[in-house]
Amino acid sequence: MRATAIDRVVVVNDLSRPMGGASALAVQSALAFRERGLAVTMVAGDGGDDGALAAAGIDCVALGQARLLSRPRLQAAMAALWNHAAARMVSGWIATHDTPGTVYHLHGWSQILSPAVFHALAPVRDRLVVSAHDFFLACPNGAFADLRSGTPCTAAPLSRQCLTTPCDRQGRAHKTLRLARYAIQRQVLRPTAAPPILAIHSAMAPLLARAGIPREAIHTLPNPVEPWSTTRIAAENNSEILFVGRLEETKGPDLAAAAAQQAGLPLRLVGSGSLEPMLRARYPQAQLSGRLSAPDIARIAQQARMLVMPSRYPEPYGLVAMEAALSGIPVVLAETALLAPDLAGRGAAVAIDPRDAGSFAATLRALADDDDRIAVMSKAAFAATCDLALSPRAWTTSLLDIYAARLTATDRRKPRPL
Repeated sequence: MRATAIDRVVVVNDLSRPMGGASALAVQSALAFRERGLAVTMVAGDGGDDGALAAAGIDCVALGQARLLSRPRLQAAMAALWNHAAARMVSGWIATHDTPGTVYHLHGWSQILSPAVFHALAPVRDRLVVSAHDFFLACPNGAFADLRSGTPCTAAPLSRQCLTTPCDRQGRAHKTLRLARYAIQRQVLRPTAAPPILAIHSAMAPLLARAGIPREAIHTLPNPVEPWSTTRIAAENNSEILFVGRLEETKGPDLAAAAAQQAGLPLRLVGSGSLEPMLRARYPQAQLSGRLSAPDIARIAQQARMLVMPSRYPEPYGLVAMEAALSGIPVVLAETALLAPDLAGRGAAVAIDPRDAGSFAATLRALADDDDRIAVMSKAAFAATCDLALSPRAWTTSLLDIYAARLTATDRRKPRPL
């Protein structure tokens, strides 16, 4: 039986603009599918297209809502549990536009769309694929970690240990809300019968399975990465420590600034976020460059001796770490990052506890003083880490293959005419 051809891809995400890892990948995929001649619709919870999607010929359907954390507390709590408007938007689009050749890819829902999006997508579940950019599919706080200490969590979701552990940095009330949201999500997602779940690192699989998602439903698809340089950056000739990411507590820019200051080393912070005023005031020696375009980051990376990724909580991937490594820049990253064993095992990185300021600073100082070691790490990063990421083209092709297989499986389940 010939499979139904893909005639439209519907990308569903909280945000329609590349404001972070998940939203950047959602937008990148939409643009890539359109470049290959497919019809594409972006369904988002935020204010919608800033013009980039329309310029590429991509339809955008937007709810026009702000992220939950920016709303009044009671309103945010109600929307977090079940966003009725989001459910109506997605259900309405499906009722009006769905075809047998339309596939749906859900990226992020925890910031706006809520578990209601799973209910809205139920009629097209056999043509749905879900990305696990984090652990919200399987963990109430989305991290499988104590958000106060960064310690990895061993509890099964909604177990007695999960219910009683005060792991939320905003306190017990917020943890209770997250538990309630996750319980609702389990009801509408039905994890034991989950659609294909795309994990960005193989080490995510056992954690997702802890929530009852079958191993056979979990597929590892590494992120697409474009190096900052196609030739090795001679990091041993440089002196600058580079941080690229949101200036938020989760990413640890303050930990990087404190360690660099203690080590007496130059630090450049690329990004924006709520910690920016504090960083400028407390660490005047650090150079804050703001949020930059990819070409500008690539230009700055030419001066980097090492990249730091001191995330407070486990990073399921860490795009900037791979952008750096593939360019020949050694990486100093949190030992809880899933990429840490991969990069360190190839000699491209040093894994540290970023909360231990003294040890973090000592690591930076040792690398700053050892050109030979940096040269060896740089060469290993450039030559031995290619298998940890996909090229954008290979990633796009893999996604389309997964969608095609989903349509083929759907065709096989259709009753044959007598």
